[in-house]
Amino acid sequence: MKSTKEKLLIACNNMCKGTLMETLDIEFTDITEDTLVARMPVNPRVHQPDGVLHGGASVALAESVGSAGAMVFLGSNEIKIRGIEIAANHVKSVRDGYVYAKAKILHKGRTIQLWHIPITNEEGTLVSLVKLTTITLGK
Repeated sequence: MKSTKEKLLIACNNMCKGTLMETLDIEFTDITEDTLVARMPVNPRVHQPDGVLHGGASVALAESVGSAGAMVFLGSNEIKIRGIEIAANHVKSVRDGYVYAKAKILHKGRTIQLWHIPITNEEGTLVSLVKLTTITLGK
């Protein structure tokens, strides 16, 4: 029998089918009481012309994991989540491997949520630091 954690990760990964998250090969890998983790491969599909991870791909990863986290932690199928503000600082280049985004909820309001999302490489070194604000809308 699958645990609740496994079921939530399967649901998060299933909602990515046919979306940008599938295009970027984003995969949700872990969930805790207040965090959601996803990874994305770094390869030519997400490179800038000079062969390093494109900042826009990092931001897409961060918004994907934060928005999915809002859906999970608010616990309702009767809502839609939208990112309304995102700010990213890119501090290290990555050419290959995986990057990991760990979204931690800082403010869990019924309408507005605030997320802290560090993105790290496979060694755990900070690559980007993202702040995301999401809004909850009715369906």
